[in-house]
Amino acid sequence: MVRHTDNPVTGRFMLLRRLARRWWTPVPEPPATLRRGPLRPGVFRSTARSTRLTSQVGLALGVTFAVCFLTGLLSHLIQHPPAWFWWPSRPVHLYRFTQGVHVATGLASVPLLGVKLWSVHPRLFTWPPIRSVAHAAERAGVAVLVAAALFQTISGVLNISRWYAPMPFFFTAGHYWVAWLGVGGLLVHIGVQLPVAGAALARPAPGPGPDGLSRRGLLGGVAAAAGVITLTTVGQTVRPLSGLAVLAPRRPGVGPQGVPVNRTANGAGVRTLASDPAYRLLVVGPGRRVSLDLAALGALPQHTADLPIACVEGWSATGQWSGVRLRDLVALVSTDPDQATVLVESLQPAGRYRGSTVPPEHVRDPLTLIALRLGGEALHLDHGYPARLIAPNRPGVSQTKWIGRITVRESP
Repeated sequence: MVRHTDNPVTGRFMLLRRLARRWWTPVPEPPATLRRGPLRPGVFRSTARSTRLTSQVGLALGVTFAVCFLTGLLSHLIQHPPAWFWWPSRPVHLYRFTQGVHVATGLASVPLLGVKLWSVHPRLFTWPPIRSVAHAAERAGVAVLVAAALFQTISGVLNISRWYAPMPFFFTAGHYWVAWLGVGGLLVHIGVQLPVAGAALARPAPGPGPDGLSRRGLLGGVAAAAGVITLTTVGQTVRPLSGLAVLAPRRPGVGPQGVPVNRTANGAGVRTLASDPAYRLLVVGPGRRVSLDLAALGALPQHTADLPIACVEGWSATGQWSGVRLRDLVALVSTDPDQATVLVESLQPAGRYRGSTVPPEHVRDPLTLIALRLGGEALHLDHGYPARLIAPNRPGVSQTKWIGRITVRESP
């Protein structure tokens, strides 16, 4: 008869078991010299903190994060479309709405995130800091989630304020990839905490504690803060509320010709080229090219459209644009303008958004213009004089200004 200890496999297993017990024996209480600051007993005295409060705020935060992620993902796909992605030209205000919701929910999540972190941060100082491998993995996941949430909210606020100095990276790429990291951490966190949150929400709500701060009062305060932030910023998208938008970084009616601008002609380095009397718009197609000066562009059939400039920073403003339909220019060099894809390039020498691709559904839309005028006047230089693209349901960064060349690519 073979004893278990004589079996090599069983012997290794018993050794690992003894080592595991040694590693995960209860950690002794910290010495008195370390019982300072947040490690002092009873240092976190607020009775408003509870698993129920954390669960309720977490539920609201999960909803705002989900809406913000989905609308942000949509915006990224529109600006950097993969081969499989399709985005319609109508309704003309759809992107304006989705991006406005994206920025509004992102801003509304700031007080929710603050209260959520306040409600759980005493757990950072519990002893022992790690109880098991599973507990260590859970805490690591929470750390990733918190870091991603703070990165997204802080970088988002910096972006809508157009303050890029504190961000040593390209905002769009950083915001996009960290969003996926945050969503992954959120899904893991939900999977771990869902039974705890469900049990907490099912229990009766506790009454106010001796400190006078009730859970209901705290929830009311954070809801009011989120509402105030929304009301004082959403007016940059919802024009009837523009008078309340005291915290919005943009006012829809402030700017040349009553429409805001982000990138000026000086900032793009195109003032000289755009103001040159010898300016020509080059339209290039398969086997043919046409060069048009401003007089030739003005002699073509002119059309007018009321379309918004909808910026990724959340503001939008409607203007009355007049000019030549893009389809009419494409028809000068293409035999099938309704199926053509167009590359519109700016006079500016460099920049990530110096050009944009216009898919066939936008090319053939009669509202897609190469605009020459805004509000009945020649375009202001900062709005893209001598000619700019304006198309329905597109981000402002894709409405190329100071156009110098249009390249037509016919579908095979």
